[in-house]
Amino acid sequence: MEQHAAIVTGGLRGLGRAMSFGLAREGHAVLAVGHIAVDVAEVEAEARLAQMPGRIVPLVADLRTPAECDRVAAEAATRLGPIDILVNNAGLTFTTIDPARYRRPAPQRFWQVSDEIVADVIATNFHAADRLSRRLAPGMVERGWGRIVNVTTKLDTMNRLGTHPYGASKAALEMATEVWAKETEGTGLTVNIVNPGAGANTPGMAEEMRRMSRDGTAPRLVEPDEMVPPLLYVVSRAADRVNGYRFDANLWDATLAPAEAARRAGRPAGFEMHPAG
Repeated sequence: MEQHAAIVTGGLRGLGRAMSFGLAREGHAVLAVGHIAVDVAEVEAEARLAQMPGRIVPLVADLRTPAECDRVAAEAATRLGPIDILVNNAGLTFTTIDPARYRRPAPQRFWQVSDEIVADVIATNFHAADRLSRRLAPGMVERGWGRIVNVTTKLDTMNRLGTHPYGASKAALEMATEVWAKETEGTGLTVNIVNPGAGANTPGMAEEMRRMSRDGTAPRLVEPDEMVPPLLYVVSRAADRVNGYRFDANLWDATLAPAEAARRAGRPAGFEMHPAG
């Protein structure tokens, strides 16, 4: 696999951390961006022990602001050189916004959500991805090759009772992926989605999934490392003509050749229309 410089937002824990290490194990240089400073030392120690052909450079940033997005783009260029891969993974979920309001039997209604929560979730989950993509896409197009990979969520999570504004922010990123892919067609830059496809085994999620289930048991959760095979496929040369698709990690069969696994686990980005009536 060719080696490139990458940014992974939300890259210091959970899904993002797994994807950061997955890219570094393949020889890529990764700026792993997170907002919790204590994660930096742990990631650095793990990276040293892993002795990977690539490297991980942790960076603490608050992606809710345009200035911080500018700083991330500048730091990446300074430390790693031209950025060819952007993984927009950072997100505030319903387990970190206000977990109590999603617990049965009475989730909070949209009019009870504060302005601050709405602003923080939209800024983190959509604006940050949009800003970084717009800042980095011109260089990718100019060089004739690049990858933007967005992490959204399932439709039945976006529209679930009590998920505002999380669902709305992910729906916006889903549709942005479809539009960006159309507008980058033929440039060498592709825009795709890699999702868990189900609840992921990240901090707080297992307990929350048990609370949200009818019988109090948690369904099988997708392990963070399951995100890595579909990610490595979409950032490879083998996926040069794959643009505007979403791939669900829970459907990815790692025993198959990547192209066949992609065929089975992928579908066009965007939404399947609900039947009328």
